Amino acid sequence: MKITSFNPFISTSKPDEAISLFGDLGFERKHTKEGIEIAERDDTVIRMKDAGGFHIDILEAKTGAARDTVGIRMNVDNFEEAYNMLKEKGFKNVYGDETVSTKSSKAAMMVSPSGFNICVIQHIKHDE
Repeated sequence: MKITSFNPFISTSKPDEAISLFGDLGFERKHTKEGIEIAERDDTVIRMKDAGGFHIDILEAKTGAARDTVGIRMNVDNFEEAYNMLKEKGFKNVYGDETVSTKSSKAAMMVSPSGFNICVIQHIKHDE
């Protein structure tokens, strides 16, 4: 398994505040992925990037979370290998055995035994 990118994410019920803060820090909105459905949720992810090449993802949590959460987004070239390795280390998928599958990616939110989050993602490449 190869890690292809690695950056923080914030899951928040107030995404506009986080987007504004990171905008003031020099990050620009790169793209938005809406309608990510899993475990009866419908999330939106806003990907931002600064001039130095750093990324941050802002996840709009549409459920009534008591507070924001932060974690790491880890893009990989082999989802199953990364997912199984994290499970062997004691991580649990926060959605049971469900994964997020879209036209462009496969992902799962994993939580460590001590409570930190890693969102493992593999981008799906479509041959033309």
